[in-house]
Amino acid sequence: MRRSKSIENMAGKVVLITGASSGIGEHLAYEYAKRGARLALADRREDRLPAVADKARGLGSPDAIALPADVSILEHCNRLVNETVNHFGQLDHLVNNAGVLQSGSFEDWTQGQFSKLVSIMDINFWGSVYCTHFSLPHLRKSKGKIVVISSCATWFSTPKFGFYNASKAALTCFFETLRAELGSDIGITIVSPGVIESEMTRSSQFLSQVRSNLLPSKSTEGCTKAIVDSACRGDRCLTEPAWVRFGFWLMVFCPELLEKLFQLLATKKNPAGTSIKDD
Repeated sequence: MRRSKSIENMAGKVVLITGASSGIGEHLAYEYAKRGARLALADRREDRLPAVADKARGLGSPDAIALPADVSILEHCNRLVNETVNHFGQLDHLVNNAGVLQSGSFEDWTQGQFSKLVSIMDINFWGSVYCTHFSLPHLRKSKGKIVVISSCATWFSTPKFGFYNASKAALTCFFETLRAELGSDIGITIVSPGVIESEMTRSSQFLSQVRSNLLPSKSTEGCTKAIVDSACRGDRCLTEPAWVRFGFWLMVFCPELLEKLFQLLATKKNPAGTSIKDD
């Protein structure tokens, strides 16, 4: 699903990446750095950002700045976009990557824990919406691109991750709608990763089971190279690894089989209310 056959030259271009302190976001910074892009790296874990920026500069980025921010807060998103443009004078790619992962059976959540569920939508969905809103004028000027890190969870109804799955489904639906509104002025690449070797999959008990028992995973480095390649080609969508697309057709034609497979893996209960950094 490609927009153009040509590959965008990222040398000197400006890329803003949210959730850049670890995992996919961190390695996206390194992949863009290798292509000579200038980087604005945002994350609420500000203690990790300087090391990522330093490594990115060592890999070829002419300039990389760290911008502590919580994307669930509207004012933070406005500030980090303004600081990016004030520092670099332009914005060419916005990478909406920041997110959190929830695990736990719905019936096990208590009333006091529901605030954590609200934060999942605030970060995973609204954080990308906020950053995009403030970035649009600058991306129109540069005829830039938006990269959205969604998830194959939009079609894999994985047990114990209901709110995470819902937040990613909302993200995909919103940006597909936005693409129709914007037309050809700004490119949008929606990425649906499967099981990727990252902090998230190592920390989550259930995803660790899925990775080892059902689905082979892909390295973070391989995934992020594919993402940047796809964005630079102007692809509309990317599923990574590519074989994960089989899961979509399994859901369409054999939904009961897919449901049974996940139920078998979800027999051991996880504590409700766990929130893990997504990347």
